Amino acid sequence: MLREITLGQYYPADSVIHRLDPRVKLAGTLVFLVSLFAFASVESYLLATLALALVIHISKVPLKFMVRGLKSIFFLMLFTVAFNLFLIKGTPVFHIWILTVTREGVRTAVFMAIRLVYLVIGSSVMTLTTTPNNLTDGMEKALGPLRRIRVPVHEIAMIMSIALRFIPILLEETDKIMKAQTARGADFESGSLIRRVKNMIPLLVPLFVSAFRRANDLAMAMEARGYHGGEGRTKMRPLVYARRDRLAYLALLLYFAAMFLASRIGFFAL
Repeated sequence: MLREITLGQYYPADSVIHRLDPRVKLAGTLVFLVSLFAFASVESYLLATLALALVIHISKVPLKFMVRGLKSIFFLMLFTVAFNLFLIKGTPVFHIWILTVTREGVRTAVFMAIRLVYLVIGSSVMTLTTTPNNLTDGMEKALGPLRRIRVPVHEIAMIMSIALRFIPILLEETDKIMKAQTARGADFESGSLIRRVKNMIPLLVPLFVSAFRRANDLAMAMEARGYHGGEGRTKMRPLVYARRDRLAYLALLLYFAAMFLASRIGFFAL
């Protein structure tokens, strides 16, 4: 299960998406996620599917690599679908014991499941095609105007970048600890849910110790190298928009306009 989490990992490839400015990819991810919640219609979701499929194809990142990350949210998706399916009132479709499935509940459950899937895949496209350093530079540059109101933009971007970078490291550390304890007779798979939660305690303690040790080592290394925040720092590779980045912004604008129009067409009434 741990190997299935793709958030925070980088997949090297030679594609237009990889070469885009990180600010463009941040804006694209934000626009895509906002469009999923702002426009809830069959037409808009079909358009979002086509747009996401096109971006994945251009990025040259294998689809199966992105889909693997969905396994980590399976139970969250199942709970969300069940919650919306049985607790939303409306036109009854059929009954299951004391529970009633409504037409409005089915519609909401389907849309929520699609949103969760696309949210994970859309975010994965950004992290899989952007290195942590570029992601940090992009966030810092995009949030630059907030410095005028004394927001520590560089520190916020650095924290988010370090958090993303530590995800695959901690997953690898967790996998090693699980294998070591399994070799000593630990069982993380069988038994009741409460039993399995108790079996996770011997895993969490060394994991937290390892995480704090890595954080302390990183802090000491940054201090030894004279790190003092973003004030007065320069970039080895400053971010400069290219022609492809401007075209990407235009594509985002057209996508959002098309999503707005698609949500107003209403060919498929649900």
